[in-house]
Amino acid sequence: MGRTGTDGFPEFARGRAGHLFRSACLLTSGDTHLAEDLVQETLGRMYVLWGRTGLFGRAVRIDDPAAYAQTVLVRAFLTHQRRRSSTERPLGALPEAAQPPAANDDPALRVALLGALAELPPKDRAVVVLRYWEDRSVEETARALRVSSAAVRTRSVRALGRLRQRLGGGIAEYAR
Repeated sequence: MGRTGTDGFPEFARGRAGHLFRSACLLTSGDTHLAEDLVQETLGRMYVLWGRTGLFGRAVRIDDPAAYAQTVLVRAFLTHQRRRSSTERPLGALPEAAQPPAANDDPALRVALLGALAELPPKDRAVVVLRYWEDRSVEETARALRVSSAAVRTRSVRALGRLRQRLGGGIAEYAR
């Protein structure tokens, strides 16, 4: 970056805003309002850094401003996702009361599933529980376990394969 003041920032913002918006739309699963907010926050943070001087009055240098802006965008999104209010949605009506366990709950099935889960290594078990029991995304699971998304996908495939071996080919019958 190596500029002083805000020289070049308006051109940078105009040139990158569209790309940042498309990325933000993908991150937010199409929530264009949130995507716009994230792009604004990203460009605001970039603006603050754009003309900043570091130690001894030298301009702060960012080798690849476009890549840095993408990183700022993703971090802004993750920060938003961590807020409890980010998942709250207004409802038109109150949800129905919790239902008692179904009469067709099979204790043998429950024991079989718990036994198969117990045979998995702890990290694989954690991935299965987070991904399929708590219905978290790959990225949320990766953040929770402090591993990469690729590691979560690999562990998911491995763990599901082991569960299929343990429970037999008819695993679909267990997923009622």
